[in-house]
Amino acid sequence: MDKAVSGWVNGFLGVTIFAGSLPATRVAVADFDPTFLTAARATIAALLGLGLLLALRQPRPRRTDVPALAVTALGVVVGFPLFTALALQYITSAHSIVFIGLLPLCTAMFAVMRAGERPRPAFWLFSVVGAGFVAGYAARGGIQASLRGDLLMLAAVVVCGLGYAEGARLSRTLGGWQVISWALVLSLPIMLPLALLTMPASFAHIGGRAWFGLAYVSLFSMLIGFVFWYRGLAQGGIAAVGQLQLIQPFMGLGLAALLLHEPVSWAMLIVTLAAVICVAGAKKYAG
Repeated sequence: MDKAVSGWVNGFLGVTIFAGSLPATRVAVADFDPTFLTAARATIAALLGLGLLLALRQPRPRRTDVPALAVTALGVVVGFPLFTALALQYITSAHSIVFIGLLPLCTAMFAVMRAGERPRPAFWLFSVVGAGFVAGYAARGGIQASLRGDLLMLAAVVVCGLGYAEGARLSRTLGGWQVISWALVLSLPIMLPLALLTMPASFAHIGGRAWFGLAYVSLFSMLIGFVFWYRGLAQGGIAAVGQLQLIQPFMGLGLAALLLHEPVSWAMLIVTLAAVICVAGAKKYAG
């Protein structure tokens, strides 16, 4: 298979896996504490990633790579899982997925700041319009009802965009799946004790759906998805394959409706589509 085609295939698989993250988190936080869920998923994925690194005898990252790995870990291992788990206590996964429409833009903005690029004015126009659509949707029907959840989702998108940008930049030299594996290992000394400290006194009340949610976000969202995602970015190019993030909201909305039977309104679909169009326009004029 052509390298560029392989990059798009791997990127698509990664985005498809990520699309199930918010519905799975929504199911898991019904029975698990958000802090425990964040620490447990990172710990499980870190142990698997460490085993993978050892089995394939991967060299340790350079000292100069550690700061970028730490930022990646703070963004995608700790920040995004924790903020989304907290947010999904107040809002539905379908509602939260609308905010994911801004993730490609956020990633691009951090990439622009890190690389010192000078995007054309149209980039910022699309950025402001896209943010306006999302803010308007959040305020629709009374923002106070979900203000906390919306703010947590905005925080999740910001830290995830930073983690994506750092991880994608580092994957050019360190390797795709190695980036997320080392970021997970770097977070293990903190996440393992935190998981033990916040572990429920009894698991008797934990339902099967919550266990499935924990398994999905630990194995797929935290590790396997990134294996495909960073590999796709490395093979097909960060700017090109990164566009695939734009279809993630539609996949997530479909999963929320299909698996969780959550209502997906026309307004939600329209805002998601508008955000995707604005992000696509911003990406077009980013460089």
